[in-house]
Amino acid sequence: MQRLALFDLDRTLIDLDAAFRRWAKEFAERHRLGAEGLAWLVSQNQETHPHREVFFSKVRERFALAESVEELWAGYRRRMPQLVQCYPGVLTGLADLRAAGWRVGIVTNGMADNQLGKLHQTGLADAVDGYAVSGVEGIRKPETGLFEIAAQRCGASLAEGGWMVGDNLIADIQGARSAGLRTVWVDRGTWPGHEHQADHVVTDTTKAIGIIQGRHRWS
Repeated sequence: MQRLALFDLDRTLIDLDAAFRRWAKEFAERHRLGAEGLAWLVSQNQETHPHREVFFSKVRERFALAESVEELWAGYRRRMPQLVQCYPGVLTGLADLRAAGWRVGIVTNGMADNQLGKLHQTGLADAVDGYAVSGVEGIRKPETGLFEIAAQRCGASLAEGGWMVGDNLIADIQGARSAGLRTVWVDRGTWPGHEHQADHVVTDTTKAIGIIQGRHRWS
């Protein structure tokens, strides 16, 4: 197996939920939604992780906002890249993998402006060998094509295997398995009761990086 390690972005490398809470606080203050409005925003995100277009349709309706759904969503995408941060140890862990000879990439679904903004603002764009964003490529996980694009940009091929680390059992784990990759599921508690076929389960991405490094040494 080649030394290829691919990673999801949101809730795998970056703490999207913490960033969302910061965004929600700003949004609630700007629109004078009060503590109850803020709590509603956070609960909607925690309970369902809805597609943002659906989310902002609900927001606009609940608070009778004058802005269109498109305007609300665009404003979110402009602001979110400035609020996200990597989980502790992520950048160091990726650097360690590359120093050990691994090719490291990111495979993420999402709008081009939002996801590319996150990659650049956090420094992740420079911390990996390549990345593939669904909003740029016109193809989404779990389809194999997005994994293949990321692998190629890392100078690798899915045919030679590798690893995928992610928090989504369908997009990341099922998708990567279909692409012939071994998998580490980062369980953030958002898939209660779901069965999975991941090779390993962790609650922290740095532990996933340790597994990848260890697995290579044992092989």
